[in-house]
Amino acid sequence: MTSQVQKQVGKYRWTICALLFAATTINYLDRQVLSLLQPTLSKEYHWTNTDYANITAIFQFVYAFALLFAGRIIDRIGTKKGYSWALIIWSLGAMLHALAIPMGEALVSFFGFVGLTLFPISVFGFLVSRSVLAIGEAGNFPAAIKATAEYFPKKDRAYATGIFNSGANIGAVLAPLTVPWIETHWGWQAAFISIGAMGFLWLIFWWVYYDKPEKQKRLSQAELAYINSDDAEKGVEKIKENAGHKVKWTTLLGYKQTWAFAIGKFMTDGVWWFFLFWLPAYLDAQYGINGEAIMLPLAVLYTMTMFGSIGGGYFPKYFINKGYSPYDGRMRAMFIIALFPLLVLLAQPLGHYGFWIPVFLSVSAPLPIRPGLRISLPPYRICSLKSSRYSNWYWWSCWRPGRRCDQ
Repeated sequence: MTSQVQKQVGKYRWTICALLFAATTINYLDRQVLSLLQPTLSKEYHWTNTDYANITAIFQFVYAFALLFAGRIIDRIGTKKGYSWALIIWSLGAMLHALAIPMGEALVSFFGFVGLTLFPISVFGFLVSRSVLAIGEAGNFPAAIKATAEYFPKKDRAYATGIFNSGANIGAVLAPLTVPWIETHWGWQAAFISIGAMGFLWLIFWWVYYDKPEKQKRLSQAELAYINSDDAEKGVEKIKENAGHKVKWTTLLGYKQTWAFAIGKFMTDGVWWFFLFWLPAYLDAQYGINGEAIMLPLAVLYTMTMFGSIGGGYFPKYFINKGYSPYDGRMRAMFIIALFPLLVLLAQPLGHYGFWIPVFLSVSAPLPIRPGLRISLPPYRICSLKSSRYSNWYWWSCWRPGRRCDQ
């Protein structure tokens, strides 16, 4: 779209995209605090790799289970309320980590009273707080994808998704730049509380600036027509949220986009989660890098992947502008991007030359393919199924490394 046409149409939809970007940034900030504090917490509470793996795995397991229902709940109560409740729950869950030890003491005392000894005190407390965090965070991407489908036509969704999805990388960049400093000066509990409280500030802007496009007073008629331009395309069936028609899971399974998305995410996301949760522990164990010293390598890594995320969302438009259909453009872009993760295989044989080798090679983790996958979905009532078919791989990618390291 030329700048002149863009000016005539309006650009309020990008304000919504900015809100989604900010929420995703906070989402990843909250979930990454634990991985950055892992060296400190492991030493203080004598965690094994298996203990840490159990804590990260429970997050993924609960996250996977919650995804089965998150989209359906958001469809039922609406994007505005659904996103709000998701953020409130995950922000409270993030702050709850600061009380993990007293919670663990209470739980161990209770289960010990009935004759059960399940986990150490610290592990038990973090298992509960991670579970609460996971329940809330499961709503972020279904709500963000739904909002993107509401405010952007198909041809712009990959780019918009790439932008808000890059918030994951911004959060991953900001976390190592802030969490170690907060821990050093105020303690690890303060890191959880201060980062978790950020979500409530975002909530104010969400309620002020978001509404459905049809009800949005800040949206011009020209921009609303542009957003709904897909309705005029032949063969496009848009399922209206308030049409009174419930879509069954069996119906969702009939969409080839659902299976393409689920299989693609199953094959790629576990790698990203492995880097997100285990890279700080790897740098500490392999190179002795921890505390504030870990800030630079992780910030560099996630800054580079941020550009990969935005580029991955924009790349399909290169082919679309050359005359390819949106589908063909996305497929060509994703095929090329899918070749880059193979470079990660060089991290093990070359890692002895220095820690910057695995850091730079980790940039080729398959994050850039995710924007292209997400906009392949039918636009409205698909959110809850979008992740349920691949999310168990999340759990495996976080639990298995710890088990292997302790063997």
